[in-house]
Amino acid sequence: MSGVTRAAEVADKLAILRDCLERSGAAAICLRGIDWFAWVTAGGSSAVLHAMETGVAEVLVTREEAVILTDEIEVARLREEEVPAGFTFHVTPWAQVELRERYVLGLAGERPVLSDRPRNGEQPLPTSLLKRRLVLSDAEQARYRLLGREAAEAMTDVMRAARPEWTEYDLAAAGAAALWRRGIHPALVLAAGERRLPLYRHPTPSHEPLGARAMLVFCARRHGLYANLTRFVSFASLGAAPQDQQALMEVEATGLATVTPGKSLSAVYHSFDAAYKHADRQDAINEHHQGGITGYLAREIVATASTATELEEGMAFAFNPSFAGLKIEDTFLLGPQGLENITLDPQWPAVTVHGRQRPLWLETN
Repeated sequence: MSGVTRAAEVADKLAILRDCLERSGAAAICLRGIDWFAWVTAGGSSAVLHAMETGVAEVLVTREEAVILTDEIEVARLREEEVPAGFTFHVTPWAQVELRERYVLGLAGERPVLSDRPRNGEQPLPTSLLKRRLVLSDAEQARYRLLGREAAEAMTDVMRAARPEWTEYDLAAAGAAALWRRGIHPALVLAAGERRLPLYRHPTPSHEPLGARAMLVFCARRHGLYANLTRFVSFASLGAAPQDQQALMEVEATGLATVTPGKSLSAVYHSFDAAYKHADRQDAINEHHQGGITGYLAREIVATASTATELEEGMAFAFNPSFAGLKIEDTFLLGPQGLENITLDPQWPAVTVHGRQRPLWLETN
């Protein structure tokens, strides 16, 4: 990423945060989550232990400064590799975390501090700021497209190489390795073979062999953004697309057609609900969530019957309608021309469904 481009993006985001300070009367905003750190630093990472929601650094924004709060272990790497121009650093000894909290409290005085993960009497971020993060800038969308393309290519490479005698662990390991080779964090990798595939919606990998068919799922993170996709492989010819697969594609098409600016996320949920009923699968909507808005979390907001969030251009979406043993999932950006699929590899077999290319099962021998 260009340092100049990142610095400009950081300046825009700091302006957004400072406008929030003016409107709220707060003294500062303290951002602790890995998601918010990536957002405000234009793609920097505070993650070390990837199972954590918070990282090794926080960002404190006041009307005058934007400060990275971290310790002596992390400061050199963060300064040299993760944090662009526009920030100063406040460094404390690793064994004295309380000094960081004392610094924040001392700077705020009697005025409130806002935070994505409030502590010590801090207040949560306003809803307007949470919604603002969902609308991605041109620079964020450019990073997202590259991530989506490379995550999809990693998926294709792994599924082409898979063999029926592999275990689910083997498939998941190959998936994670393919992502890491591209500088992508495998935030989630699910794998299921023939026996477990119809049993569980979230099949964490096991020692079982794949058998005749398998599913692989990625939530792939880079620069804080998540590319989410699911693919299937069959080690024997399927012939024509299975009837259930065709029915599920129709369900998905109905939901995706509702993703337009001005509609609510709940309207998309209700479209899926109606489509399941039309397919005579009315219980399917209760068997797994349908996905929703994505971005700096694998799911920023999950679609439900009551999520009133208004859809806007610049938002990203990852829906995952499913039947038992079958799912379809890609990541889309909503732009002036509608939904743009950023995770469909042209090398993957696909079929046109209502004008949109959708992935088929990969057949290998």
